[in-house]
Amino acid sequence: HSVQTLILIPRLTSIPASLTAPVRCCRWLQLVLLCFSFQLHSNMDRGEGNVKYVLTGDGAGSLFLIDEKSGDIHATKRLDREEKAMYTLNAKVLDRRTNLELEPDTEFNIKIHDINDNEPKFAKEIYFASVPEMSEVGTSVATVTANDADDETYGNSAKLVYSILQGQPYFSVDSENGTIKTALPGMDREVKENYQVVIQAKDMAGQMGGLSGTTTVSITLSDVNDSPPRFANHSFRVTAVESTEIGGAVGRIKADDPDVGRNAEMEYSIVGGHDTFDIITDQTTQEGVIIIKKALDYETKRDFEFRVEVKNTYLDSRFIHGLKFKDYATVKVTVEDVDEPPGFTRNPYIIEVHEDTAAGSFVGVVSARDPDADNKPVKYSIDRHTDLERLFNIDSVNGTITTLKALDREMSKWHNISVVATEINNPRQTTRVPVFIKVLDVNDNAPEFAMTYDTFVCENVKAGQLIQTISAVDTDEPLVGHKFVFSISATNPNFTVVDREDNTANILTRRGGFSRREMSLYFLPVVISDNDYPIQSSTSTLVVRVCACDSRGNMQTCNPEVLPFSDGLTTGALVAILLCVVILLMIVVLFAALRRQRKKEPLIISKEDVRDNVVSYNDEGGGEEDTQAFDIGTLRNPEVMDANKLRRDIIPEMLFPFRRTSPIKDNADVRDFIHGRLQENDADPTAPPYDSLATYAYEGSGSLAESLSSLESAATEGDHDYDYLGNWGPQFKKLAEMYIGKSPDRET
Repeated sequence: HSVQTLILIPRLTSIPASLTAPVRCCRWLQLVLLCFSFQLHSNMDRGEGNVKYVLTGDGAGSLFLIDEKSGDIHATKRLDREEKAMYTLNAKVLDRRTNLELEPDTEFNIKIHDINDNEPKFAKEIYFASVPEMSEVGTSVATVTANDADDETYGNSAKLVYSILQGQPYFSVDSENGTIKTALPGMDREVKENYQVVIQAKDMAGQMGGLSGTTTVSITLSDVNDSPPRFANHSFRVTAVESTEIGGAVGRIKADDPDVGRNAEMEYSIVGGHDTFDIITDQTTQEGVIIIKKALDYETKRDFEFRVEVKNTYLDSRFIHGLKFKDYATVKVTVEDVDEPPGFTRNPYIIEVHEDTAAGSFVGVVSARDPDADNKPVKYSIDRHTDLERLFNIDSVNGTITTLKALDREMSKWHNISVVATEINNPRQTTRVPVFIKVLDVNDNAPEFAMTYDTFVCENVKAGQLIQTISAVDTDEPLVGHKFVFSISATNPNFTVVDREDNTANILTRRGGFSRREMSLYFLPVVISDNDYPIQSSTSTLVVRVCACDSRGNMQTCNPEVLPFSDGLTTGALVAILLCVVILLMIVVLFAALRRQRKKEPLIISKEDVRDNVVSYNDEGGGEEDTQAFDIGTLRNPEVMDANKLRRDIIPEMLFPFRRTSPIKDNADVRDFIHGRLQENDADPTAPPYDSLATYAYEGSGSLAESLSSLESAATEGDHDYDYLGNWGPQFKKLAEMYIGKSPDRET
């Protein structure tokens, strides 16, 4: 390193760095810079070691270190002007023993001089720019600038020069400000759209040894409308089916335009127009869509030819000179034949018919034909969904419509039906047409009252007084309007009618002095006639009530007066009525008494019906000697009761089969026996859900009554006393009533 000595004076005056020898200043301070080292020396330091040097300020103790004995100042790392260009330090000289200042503090600045150690840098590694195609030479594209961290005021370290390393001969750059410009005329986007340009910035004014930096600029040529649309093929053939609907597309044609965006938008049109076809532009694909304006008919015309023009919708005035921004093509359309459905001569049909037309009468005719060249036969029918009442019929061959029923205009003024024409050879080819049948009016309805009238006349009314205004309605609709005539019988002594000539009439009284006693209601027949042909008339009855009114004619009451008793029923009539009422009451009382005295039939009607085993059959038993009815042995021996033999000659009326019961011991009591059978019935799931009478044939052993069976009884019934049966409890109540009630003593 070269030796540089910098002397700083108290006023912070900086000594040029070109000084190379130590210099003493103002008797007290010297600073030496040697290989990034300085030496601080005081006049008070005589080399005896009594002086102590202390350094404070920017970077003291970290960037700059001082030897407190010798005053040498060392930099701990390399200094960078771009980080900090100047440092301010304070130097102190202290007595090592007392630590007192030997001299006042001295402040000095260390200024870092710049060297070219930073290359120019651009803000971005890559820039994007665009310029219209076909731009003139020198058209500005973009400006890119670089920054150099070196000192601009010191030498040429930060003086930059721009140059282009890549992108010639299409572009150039201004060496001073970095502006990129076009350098080649007629650059066409359709030939080349994108360019990569490399720009270099070099310091030291571009001299040898200077540092440099580069960046890339991506330049895109933007489109202008410099290319007209062109058809690749100037002749197109399109096939169209004759059944294509109006507005339907039959084909597409397309012209090419190398431009993009708005500059490539095209518009198609037919030169001179066309009555059958039209062409529109598909804005998405920029194609020309050929559509139908008029229905096609293979049998009428099969080939069409027209000329189509295409042009840009947006033109650039800079390029329209010398170029034709239009192109033309010829389009030929061929119509293909299809099996078409029949066609009606009219659509729709409107037919008028009078309502008095009889069933089977002619209404009208519809006609349809096959438009194909073969002209296939057609049959006709009515869609019955449109004629639910089946009022009309149509001849399937000639299309004649007739009535099936009489028509009534007052029920329906219009009948809208659909007639279907179908090809006989191809039933799938059908066509329907609406037929509107208007029913014309015929005067077939008589007029009648427009409403129900509540008419009354006062008892104190005078002759010629208005009591009601009436009007009429008629469901018919004559062409000249309604005209009604009102009249009543000329011999009516109570009321008269006056026609007002406006389809209304007034009802007037012919006399006064009406009385509710004599007659509370009057029925006035009014004849109403119309003026149409044939004349229709009807008689409507007007009910007139007789009411009591005040002096002003306001109704008070219309109830009939109650007649006095003397003027009513005679005494004989009242007596007859009362007698009839009494007789009816007596009949009712007698009938009730008879019902109350009617006795309930006993369970067993006579003593002959008393049986030991109550089983019902539909025939009369044969007595004790009839051994086929039941087994008498069962009564004598309970052990064989499980046999339950049934009568073999007839089928008994039994809902459920006999249940096998366990035998009872010989000494079982009758009460226990019955109680056990009751429990069995209660627990039996097959028992009927309603109350039933279960009877058992068992003769208990040791019974006080001994045997109850008449089969083994040697005595007559009259020899027995049955009073003890009343003590057996409620279970034997019915039995006690049967026998105690029949004892000879009680009967006597």
